[in-house]
Amino acid sequence: MDNKTRGTVEMTAAMTISGTIGWFVVRSGQPVMDVVFWRCLFGAITLLVVCAALGLLRGAMTWRRAGIAALGGVAIVINWLLLFAAYPRASISIATAVYNTQPFMLVGLGALFLSERLTAAKLTWLAVAFIGVLLIVQVGPAASAGTDYLAGIALALGAAFAYAVAALITKKLAGTPPHLIALVQVCVGVLMLAPLANLAHAPRDAQTWGILVTVGVVHTGLMYILLYGAIQRLPTHLTGSLSFIYPIVAIVVDIAAFGHRLQPAQFLGAAAILLAAAGMNLGWSPTRWLRARAGSARAE
Repeated sequence: MDNKTRGTVEMTAAMTISGTIGWFVVRSGQPVMDVVFWRCLFGAITLLVVCAALGLLRGAMTWRRAGIAALGGVAIVINWLLLFAAYPRASISIATAVYNTQPFMLVGLGALFLSERLTAAKLTWLAVAFIGVLLIVQVGPAASAGTDYLAGIALALGAAFAYAVAALITKKLAGTPPHLIALVQVCVGVLMLAPLANLAHAPRDAQTWGILVTVGVVHTGLMYILLYGAIQRLPTHLTGSLSFIYPIVAIVVDIAAFGHRLQPAQFLGAAAILLAAAGMNLGWSPTRWLRARAGSARAE
């Protein structure tokens, strides 16, 4: 199996795993704080074993880089807390769709703090995504499968912003083994949430423990390993294309497992957000396309 094929398989598996996490979070029946704590703990154990096996625990990260990674870990943990809290309020489908506004938040942060240029194409896709969010919001709580629709959307937007902050911070860690960055981040999550999680009343049944271990080992440890392996093997445009397996799987799981079907306006809004995110990630340029069409029309 060549590198490109292997990377495609790894990315597809990673995004499929990510798309199912909402089901596990909701089915666990545990408070969000507890779910994220156990995710971090079991994920840390898995990533520690992997990093040790790869020889990454000795001299692979300076204290300064560890501090930057830890700061990103705070943002990642906040991202998980907000996203998981959004699921029961706005449904997994809507929360995941709104969460995919993260590329636009990263672009905005890059313009503010890294002096990155905002092009006409980026602004166009930002406008499309904004229209998508408006379509979803205007449906209102009555048409939602969740219990607090607008709060769920706000939480998903907050999760997207926290992820964008984490991604911006991680840009400063270029050259650092990504598995090691992930290990630091989940260890930070364990330390952050240990005083807040309800450890005195841990789950008693095997099914709940099975779900929590799966979220930590599979959805965190294994998913990170597959994701970073794919990123190292695939060109950026292919990585961006395959990343949209995640929201599609999440929507399918939400429909199949919970019967949550999108209203027409919600469907259009979700489609607009995903289209805009695809355009942003893959570098599509609406203005260039329009100019090409105009030139073709004149030539005829």
